[in-house]
Amino acid sequence: MNGPLVAIAFHSGYGHTAVLADAVVRGAQEAGAETALIAVDTITDEQWAQLDAADAIIFGAPTYMGTASAAFHTFAEASSKRWYTQSWTDKLAAGFTNSGAKNGDKSSTLSYFATMASQHGMHWVSLGLQPGWNTTTASENDANRLGYFLGAGAQTPIDAGPEAVHKSDILTAEHLGARVARQATLFRAGRTAVAAA
Repeated sequence: MNGPLVAIAFHSGYGHTAVLADAVVRGAQEAGAETALIAVDTITDEQWAQLDAADAIIFGAPTYMGTASAAFHTFAEASSKRWYTQSWTDKLAAGFTNSGAKNGDKSSTLSYFATMASQHGMHWVSLGLQPGWNTTTASENDANRLGYFLGAGAQTPIDAGPEAVHKSDILTAEHLGARVARQATLFRAGRTAVAAA
């Protein structure tokens, strides 16, 4: 049996979130998943079909003004066609975001992703990583340096390009991709076992 299909549906305004999306892909592939990287602002019918076929969808967008970018919201509203038929029910879902400030209200964006996934009947997968950089002996290079639980949160200065995405945030995004891939593998095996019973 091939590995699960993990789709990464993301928008990147200035390239920072695209760096994270690539990291999520690497993590998922290293954990044995097939992946589909989908920029939602240029999504095609073929890519909608990939989302429909995916075992898991990981949502990603920058946090602008306390929520996901407008381009991601446009995609989310377009996904209502799937909501009407609940065709994404029981897929896995997760999310990641980037902002210019250390906090930047990224939790609002991750909560938005989780709410959207719940409306589709999906199962949300948390980051599953303890916070780093929270003791006097810790470092900003620790994974999950910003201490998010709902998904992967990243921070990049607003006057810096995509090359400035923090190595810790890239590592955290890779972890998220791998975690979702492993959970998707378990879900597929469970469904197969139930069907064979």
